[in-house]
Amino acid sequence: MTMMFDGGLPAVPVSLAVNRVEEFILANSFDKPTLVIDTDAVARQFHALKAGLGGAAIHYAVKANPAREVIARLLEEGSNFDAASRGEIELCLSLGARPDQISFGNTIKRVTDIAFAHAAGLTLFAADSDEELVKIAEHAPGAQVYIRLLVDNPEADWPLSRKFGCSRESALRLLGVARDLGLDPVGFSFHVGSQTKRTRMWQGVLDYVGGIWADAQAAGHGLTLINIGGGFPAFYGEEIDAPTAYAEGVRKMVEARFPGARIMAEPGRGMVAEAGAIAAEVLLVSRKSDNDLHRWVYLDIGRFSGLAETEGEAIRYQLMTPHDGEATGPCILAGPSCDSADVLYEKRPMPLPMSLKAGDKVVIRNCGAYTSSYSSVGFNGFPPLDVVVI
Repeated sequence: MTMMFDGGLPAVPVSLAVNRVEEFILANSFDKPTLVIDTDAVARQFHALKAGLGGAAIHYAVKANPAREVIARLLEEGSNFDAASRGEIELCLSLGARPDQISFGNTIKRVTDIAFAHAAGLTLFAADSDEELVKIAEHAPGAQVYIRLLVDNPEADWPLSRKFGCSRESALRLLGVARDLGLDPVGFSFHVGSQTKRTRMWQGVLDYVGGIWADAQAAGHGLTLINIGGGFPAFYGEEIDAPTAYAEGVRKMVEARFPGARIMAEPGRGMVAEAGAIAAEVLLVSRKSDNDLHRWVYLDIGRFSGLAETEGEAIRYQLMTPHDGEATGPCILAGPSCDSADVLYEKRPMPLPMSLKAGDKVVIRNCGAYTSSYSSVGFNGFPPLDVVVI
């Protein structure tokens, strides 16, 4: 039994040509929301970014999509890994990654996990506070550490300021603290913000970090590593720079400000988002009143079952329906749970075909990142997002 849309594949713009994942979804039936991932597409994106980043070490951000097949394929292609937890470290090691290919990039770590990572052979840890450095010194003595900086980039679709990182003054002081604790402070890290769509958007952040780097070097800290984090974008309907050109542009700006430094990059979204799509279904189309200007479209997947990045309507997923090409109207898009917060797009209603109805199969495009890893274990009894790898 197939789930081909009526009339075959819907007409879509050239920039949204149907890919292998979407063809697989259109040709098969799914009884619950399912993420389909193409590891060949992941590998192509890895090499596209690598071509632009040159000698920079790519540490894939495992949190973006921890599917074993994705990790195994990236390992085969030569990637390193950024782990946020003991579980992610164990996953990478179980698939054959060497300890020197894994960095422990979370600045908030349980002491037993630090000890585990150290015993497993990991040598590179992140920190942004005195207490974290003390924990690392006690449980991973002699480890290399990089200090995460607090930066601000309002142009990123998903800013990552406030929770992680420290101020300029604290960072310079923490280098000395790390040294006094017997650690090896090798450099700085930062995150420009997830989904930073243009290379030029990095300039202000790089200028700021470059100034702190220069101050640290002048103070006698022989820094050798700059970890530029993620920020590499995926296509969600708005134009972005091509991956190789984007990565090359970032690399050139980094090299100009940190000459001779070893460069690390931690792409997550930019590596896997476009390699996946979600098979979903319309459960209900309704209006709240006879004169309501907006239809409400309810899907069988929502914020608690994989689409958490619709928080604040930051990430605008693109939908493919069996009625594409027909007349559209504004819709409020929502998930199936009984939680009133399970609304995906309301401030900026989504234009969807007027003929859309319950039972229609839809494809949510470019969902390979931060969907399966955000899916709950079964809120309201709805099943967690299934994953199929092709």
